[in-house]
Amino acid sequence: MATSGQLTSLLSNSALARLERMRINPRKRQTNLGRGEHLARKGGTSTEFTDYRDYSAGDDVRYVDWNIFSRLNRPYLKLYRHEEEMHFVVLVDGSSSMVYGDKFLMAKRLAAAFCIVGLYGGERTSIYACHAFGRAPEFLPPMLGRPALRRALRFIENLEGGGDAMIDAAVDEVLLRHKGRGIVILLSDFLTFGDLMRPFNRLHAAGLEPHGIQILSPEELDPELSGDIRLVDSETGDALDISSANDLLALYHEHRQALEEDLATMCRQRGGRYLPVRSDETVDAVLFDRLRRQGWVR
Repeated sequence: MATSGQLTSLLSNSALARLERMRINPRKRQTNLGRGEHLARKGGTSTEFTDYRDYSAGDDVRYVDWNIFSRLNRPYLKLYRHEEEMHFVVLVDGSSSMVYGDKFLMAKRLAAAFCIVGLYGGERTSIYACHAFGRAPEFLPPMLGRPALRRALRFIENLEGGGDAMIDAAVDEVLLRHKGRGIVILLSDFLTFGDLMRPFNRLHAAGLEPHGIQILSPEELDPELSGDIRLVDSETGDALDISSANDLLALYHEHRQALEEDLATMCRQRGGRYLPVRSDETVDAVLFDRLRRQGWVR
């Protein structure tokens, strides 16, 4: 729970201030005609003013309101009806495997950060959290603007992990409810027996750039195993007895690295991005260093 003077327990106030000035950087403009900050490719002009938003580096200075700038010494952009609207979807994997090693906490922190960036950037932002297979996801429908921020942050803070949902099934549930083109941020460990190609294809077909952030714990990235061990699936409860840990480790690392390469390829080929994240990284390092360097935000 957030303390007095703090908007959310998930992020520091200094991080919040920096996130307000950041903007989502889509690789393509898969947007919808309507209200937003993304200029329509077809051109044309309109005098139907709809709103203001803060200027961010890289924005078109032609839309700065210089009268406001002269009074406040701070640039604001005017938004018009002819501009395009981008849907921004944040999907949090809430399955039991995400509870291990603070992965779910990292996912919640990143979800909060992306919602701040989306809402302050004028994007139509929605949040989904998927837990149990066959159960409808928890979600907030598309929201606009700063007034929705507290509601979004409370929703994310109150999320609890646990369930047998697979990320491929979670995508199916989200697409039953979501309409609109833009970007989807997938926050998951992607440790599933399901077919990952299918959900990425479905997201792409729905006009959503899939941006995958794979969150793994230090123990999952470099497990320490020796002797005879028993592995238990946290979601199904199935057990597997192993007598040769060294052989298992070599096979495990081979499959984990192959999964990373497959995820990166699937995201890239469908217009999105991929980023592996350790659950023990500082969220500031992920947001203000790695995401910036790889072009996710500007």
